[in-house]
This record gives sequence, C-alpha cells and structure tokens, in this order.
Amino acid sequence: MPPKSPRRGASSRPQDGQPSGAGNAIGDQDFAALCEKLNVSSPVRLRAWQSYEKMLSSDWTLRDTLGKIEALGLWLFIASVNSDDATFTFTELLRALNISVSKCFGLLNQIDINMDNLSTKVDNAVSKLKKKYQTTCHLYQKFHRTFDNIFMEQSNNWTTAESNTSYILKSCWLTFILAKGKVLQMDDDLVISFQLLLCVLEYFIKRSPSDVLKEPYKSAVNGISVSGSTRASRRVQSSNTWTSQLSATDTRVIEALCKANECPVDEVDVISQQYEELYKKNKDIDERLFLDSDGTLKVDYQESLEQERTPRKNHLEEAPMIPPQTPVRAALSTINQLMNILHSSSDEPSENLNSYFQKCTINPRTMITEGVECLGLVFRERFAIAVGPAFAQIGYQRYKLGVRLHYRVMESMLKSEEDRLSVQNFSRLLNNETFHRCLLACAVEVVVATYGRNLFQGLANSETTICFPWILGVFEQKAFDFFKVIESFIKAEPSLTKDMIKHLERCEHMIMECLAWQTNSPLYDLIRQSREREGADHPETSSTLQQPPQHNPTAADLYLSPSRNLHKCPAPSAPITNGQGPPTSQPQQRSTSLSVFYKKVYRLAYLRLQSLCNSLLSDHPELEQIIWTLFQHTLQHEYELMKDRHLDQIMMCSMYGICKAKNIDLRFKTIVTAYKQLTNTNQETFKHVLIREGQHDSIIVFYNLVFMQKLKSNILQYASPRPPTLSPIPQIPKSPYRFPNSPLKIPGGNNIYVSPLRSPYKSSDGLLSPSKLTPRTRILVSIGESFGVSEKFQKINQMVSSTERPIKRHADGAAPKPLKKLRFDGHDEADGSKTLSSESKFQQKLEEMKSARSRIQRQKSEESSDLKSEDSIKKEDE
Repeated sequence: MPPKSPRRGASSRPQDGQPSGAGNAIGDQDFAALCEKLNVSSPVRLRAWQSYEKMLSSDWTLRDTLGKIEALGLWLFIASVNSDDATFTFTELLRALNISVSKCFGLLNQIDINMDNLSTKVDNAVSKLKKKYQTTCHLYQKFHRTFDNIFMEQSNNWTTAESNTSYILKSCWLTFILAKGKVLQMDDDLVISFQLLLCVLEYFIKRSPSDVLKEPYKSAVNGISVSGSTRASRRVQSSNTWTSQLSATDTRVIEALCKANECPVDEVDVISQQYEELYKKNKDIDERLFLDSDGTLKVDYQESLEQERTPRKNHLEEAPMIPPQTPVRAALSTINQLMNILHSSSDEPSENLNSYFQKCTINPRTMITEGVECLGLVFRERFAIAVGPAFAQIGYQRYKLGVRLHYRVMESMLKSEEDRLSVQNFSRLLNNETFHRCLLACAVEVVVATYGRNLFQGLANSETTICFPWILGVFEQKAFDFFKVIESFIKAEPSLTKDMIKHLERCEHMIMECLAWQTNSPLYDLIRQSREREGADHPETSSTLQQPPQHNPTAADLYLSPSRNLHKCPAPSAPITNGQGPPTSQPQQRSTSLSVFYKKVYRLAYLRLQSLCNSLLSDHPELEQIIWTLFQHTLQHEYELMKDRHLDQIMMCSMYGICKAKNIDLRFKTIVTAYKQLTNTNQETFKHVLIREGQHDSIIVFYNLVFMQKLKSNILQYASPRPPTLSPIPQIPKSPYRFPNSPLKIPGGNNIYVSPLRSPYKSSDGLLSPSKLTPRTRILVSIGESFGVSEKFQKINQMVSSTERPIKRHADGAAPKPLKKLRFDGHDEADGSKTLSSESKFQQKLEEMKSARSRIQRQKSEESSDLKSEDSIKKEDE
C-alpha cells in the first residue's frame, strides 16, 4: 500500500489576521483588492484562497520562493482555469502581479513541482500560453529585423503619419496579429505564421511611398500601379496630393486585409479595436505590447528561450563568432533540406516503380494511384479543419510533397528487397492496402513534422493539432500497423536529416508506450493467436532478451507476417520430411511483427526504468534487475493491464511494489517527481490513469485498486526467502538508424571530425560544392575537388600531431609502428616514400582516406561493444 498523505496542519492565518470566509469576505485585504482588480467571481475566489491556505500550511519551500501577491495571483489563475471562469486575461494578470511572462511560467513550474496538484487542464493551458508567447516573441524579433532591412530610418522631413516608419511598423504588426488570430486556428504554428507575416509585409511594401523603402524593394515596387496610377507618376505630384493618395491607399489596404478576415474597418485604430475584442475573447497574451517593449513580455533567453548555437571550436586567429541560429531560421533551413531531397522526385510513380508494378501477378498501379488521390482530398479537408479553411491549399501542397517522398521510399524499399531475396514479383506486398496507407502516412508525417519543427521540441505537452498521431486518424490506420513501416522507411531514405529520423523514432516510442495498447488494436489479436498456437508462453519470453538478432526484418516481413516464411522453404501444400520417417506437416510460423514489437518494447522499457533507478535507487543498485523482472513479467503475462494505459504507469507501479516488498522507503510522490524529470513525459501519465471503463484517477489509486490486486502474490514472492528467478537484462544493440549528417570524431584527435558528403544545394551557378556551404573558419577537405593549397593540410597535420596519443606495446615490449598521419604533399611521413606522380598521388590520397575511415569505424565499433548505451532509444530518454 502507498504511504498515507501527509497530515495537514492547522490552516495558517493571513498576515493581517483576517479570517477567511465566504462571498466578499473571502481572504484578507490584499487578496480582496487583487480580486476586485481582476473582477474575479466568488467561486474562483473561494477555490483560490483554499489552495493558498493549503500551500501555507504544507509547503515551506513555496512560501519562501513566492511573494504573497504572486502566490495569490497564481492561485487565482489556476482556479479560474479549472473552473472555466476566467474574468481576466493573462496579460492583465501579469500586470497586476508586476511580473514578466517568463517569471510567471517559472513560478507555475515551482508550484507544480512542490504541490503536485496542477490539473491536466491547467497544464494544457500553460503549455498553450508558452507556445503562443514563444512563437509571437520570435516572430516579432524576425519581423523587426526584416522591417529594418526594408524601410528607411525615420527622417525629419517626413511629417505625415503615412510616411512615418513607426506608423507603418505599428500598422503592419497590428494587421498581422489580427490576421493571425482570425485566419489561423493554430496560431502557434511558426512556419505558417511567418508565411502570413511575409504576406502582410508584401502588402505594405507595395503600398508604401518609395522614398521610405530601401533597395532592392524600392526598385521592385517602382512602376506598380495602385488605383490606376504608377509610382513613377505619383513621385512628381505635390506633397499634399501624395499624402492624400497615400492615406487613401493605406486605408484600402487595411480594409482589404481586414475584410478578407471578416473584420471591416476604416483605419488602423479600428484594427486595434478589433484585436482588442479578439484578445479579450481568448484571455491570453496582448501581442500589441511587443511594439512597446512591455516589461511583462521581457525575454529571458537563459531560462525560457535558449537558442541553438554552433558547436565550440578552436580559437583560430581568423575565426569570428558564428551568430546563433534563430528558431525561424532553423525551421526554414530544415524545410529547405527536405526540398533538396525531393527536388528531383515526382508525385507520380517513376519508370522503375512502374516496372516493379508490371512484374506483379496483379498490377497494383491503379489501386495505388487512386488511393493516393483519394487520401489527398481527405488530407486537404482535415488539414483545413485543423489549421483553418484559408490554408487548405497549403495543406494539399504539403501532402503532394509527402507523395513524392512516399514513391521515392517505396522504390528504394523494393530495390533492397530485390537485392535481398533475388525476386522481382512483389504482388502480395504491393497489393496490401494497409502497407501503402502506412507508408504514405509515414511520408506525409515527415513533411508535416518538418514544417512544424520549431522551438517547442523541448516542451512537455507541446503537441499541436496536427502532431502525431493525428495522421493515423486521417488515414484511418492503427498505430501497430504504422509501427511496422518506420524502421524500413528510415533505412530506405539515407538523405533524411537527423531531426526527421529522431521524430520518427519518437513516433515509434509513442506507439510502443501507449498507442499500440489501445482498445481494438490488432496487437491483442496477435498475442492471443500466438498463445493459442504456442501454449501459455509468450512468443517473446525473457530467455530471448539477450539473444542477438539473427535477421533484421523489413517492412515486407512485418506486413506479410506471420504467413510469410523468411527462409526459403517448400510451398505450404508440400509436405516436409525430416529424414527419420514419413513426411510431416509444415509447422505454423511465428508472428515476426509481434516478435519485433516486443523486443523493442522490452528495450525501451528497460532503458526508461534504468534512468528512473539511477535517479532514485543509486544506493540500492541490486533492486534494478528485480524491478525489471516484475516489469517484464507484467508485460509478458499480464499484458491486459496495458490496455488503454501507458508503459510508464506499469514501470512506476513495479518500482513502488518492489520497494515496498523490500522495505525500502520510497514514496509514490518521490517516484512521480523523479519521473517528471525524464524526457518526453506527460502529467496525464500519472494523474489520469484508467481504473475501469469510463473511470480515471491518479496512479496511486491505480496501484491500489488494479495493479496490486492483480500482482499481489507475485510481488510478495520477492520478500520471501526464495524469490523468483530474475529476468535477464535486454541486450541494447546499437541504433538501427544512422544519422548521415552527424560528424564522426577521430579517436584521439584534437577536435578533428570526418563528415559525410551532404546533398549539394542549388544556386544560380548550379550545384554548390560542400566547401562553399561550409563557414570560412572551417578547415575542409572535400574528396573529388581540387585539394587547394598545402597550408590547409599542414594545419590539419599540426592539429593531429598536437594531441599526445598513448602507444600500446606488444607482448614482446616493442612498440608498434605508429599510425600514418594524413599527408597530402606526396610524402608518407611514416615511411619516407618518395614523391609520386600526380595520378599516383591522387590514388594514394584516396586510399589513405579510405583506410582512415575504415579504421575509425572499426575503433568506434570496438568501443561501442564495451558499452551498454548510446542506442537511439536512450538518446530520447536521457
């Protein structure tokens, strides 16, 4: 049984001695004044004051951290969200408390850590506010920099408001935030919001006086006709005439923008009034205050908006500081990488794909292309519902990119299967509709995630409307079927960026953690069939955990499993002889997809448990394998406990149960607190656990009413003199996913890395070489190009030589021959060979580079074999 809740002490009285009561008499004078200022209703006042008194009586840490007014205001915010009775906006709260948004988020986090009683509703509300604030903050910074690059600085000669750049800046920003609020249903989407911002800027550029524009915008807009006259003709008009026409133009621009967003206006002030209504309705952040550099929107980069920066490098004389990569730039850069991958692909099957289709017993081309077209219409409709009707075409364009990636990966998969199996007829696979829908869903998910990649990756509860598993609902596919295609998809497309691969890995983890365990998942049918076929034992018993995989199944293996035999064998109708008697019937085959799924689940489960044990049970390392044994037993034999639940819920209950059996004082609250520090956690995991159909409660209630009742006898065995046999620790292999863009450090080198050739970028001069894509401060060698001056390679040699490397001696005491250093001047430093011909020199250089690469890979493999970590799963969980 879990420990009892701490006893509540007597309620602390307010500082002025005022008693708490009901109605207008609730709380003390400070609380009453704050409530009046925010126009708080009586039910919210009562709920907030009760929470405040509970904090005073039970948590001394928060009393020292929070000021009185701050604490009262935050509890009012929490109570109003829980009651759906918000009478004030978030900005009004910040101003009443005189704190910044960053500090407010930090204080709310402290309340959550110490009190552990914030509801899921509050978590979601805070997460949404964080995303909107951070999106708008970075958009405004980008907007201000872009605006300064377009418009001239203010001149004393510009006396009219219409030619005042400050006026134009304010008009443009107000128009943007109004349009964003009216048009976008996902106003925290960084890329779409930025594209909308560019559209607004374009509108104002075309309708601003050319005298306030910088080049090249000034030249670009000259000659554009507005209201029947060109800019060139208007430039010769008098100042008064020009001012009158400009004012009319500005009014029509604003009217056109706001009319398109169902907001008819006559001037900028009306736009501000319309935004005021939108802001009051949403009860969130007043984005107009960015124009005034308001203190409540002050950015704390160190705590809340950490920007991505380039790795540190040696301080060379000519090396300047590389500027940080902003979230907007990072998002657009990732999109450009995706476009470069797909620039030569088509949204129709290629000739090679058509060749595969024609070799099938039943040609699947019509079924595939018609399915792609039909799903495109569905995706466009669902995207418009999620993001906004105005963005239906944008959604369809993204879908078409996904189609191109889908055909590209399909062709690569079939080529690999042909090489592996020496067959060309893939009729059964290519006529499998589930395979095609999941493959297309995976491709579209990569595109959607690439456009949605932004600064919210590190936030918990950061899922937006179209985040995974949204795509599964659109394509009406089960998570377990989608799981089958992920690994083969990644391996079939070597050009995927590290971020794309990590996103698909995260999707795979979500499936293994909870999505595949939902009611009506095909996983349960496979488990039942396996148990009926093989008896009580599960297809993946604990004895197989340490066995290295004999074969890496492909998507074809998983989708055709269990009917497909991975080995060459007679047809099902042909009898098999064992050489000892009459022919025997062919045994039923095991489910490859179930086996692969459970092996991956075991590895993920153990790595998450290991992280939690390292945090909580470092003084009792012997408990880790015991907890794992109970955890693994539950997944294998009591898998029904996972239905509509989360893997981490079973993990935390297993840890608590074993600690109770071993008389280790570990409270559930302590487990939950440590669990929240793991990556990719959600408070719903321990606050909203299924108890029985239609009923959810905390994880403590789940442990008492469900988990303990099911596994009580098993848990008690670990307290007996003869405990159960411990399950072996799962083998943690190297990640099956390779990050092609990750540089490999040379062992023992002084900051020397070898990077693979990246896909060339296009420019007006054609394809750029890698050297033109690398900062000038880097020392780059690109095989296949001119080697350049020898000084570059002398620097590399000096950097390699500067690191003292220990020399291992042989058994006879003689030191081995040192490794050859990289030389590019025709000499081998180790053996003093003579200068070679230019052709021989080039061949030797290539051989030396190949040899160095092989040695690096071999050394890395040997080093990795001694470790149990650095699997991609662990990267997600540390």
